[in-house]
Amino acid sequence: MNVKIIRTFAITLVCWLMLGSVLSNAQNEVINNVRDALKTGSSRELSKYLNNTVEISVNGEKASYSRNQAEFVLKDFFNKYPPQGFRYVHQGSSKEGLKYTVGTYTYDRGEFRVFMLIKQIGGAYLVDKIDFNEE
Repeated sequence: MNVKIIRTFAITLVCWLMLGSVLSNAQNEVINNVRDALKTGSSRELSKYLNNTVEISVNGEKASYSRNQAEFVLKDFFNKYPPQGFRYVHQGSSKEGLKYTVGTYTYDRGEFRVFMLIKQIGGAYLVDKIDFNEE
């Protein structure tokens, strides 16, 4: 094989690997920051990682909200159910590249199972859906 072709292939491969690493780090950063916001009950911090329109469901009552509206809905949720902790139970991705997490949100009278769907929008990962189901 021609050395120039091999060099071009190697450079292209390295670039793709670096891009994958950057995207993976961005995804992990969002997942970690969302976890911290849920642990502390910070609707303001959580809203930084929401899509422009996000679906929020609490015990089966679903609605879609703008990012600003969602911040107020989440603030109300945190006031009603002050957090004592949050941890991820499972994380994964679909064949289409959607990321999801399942976690447990604890408060003084019980806990919620929390499902989140995270989409890549442009170069950013944003929460597109949050379901809180009391257990």
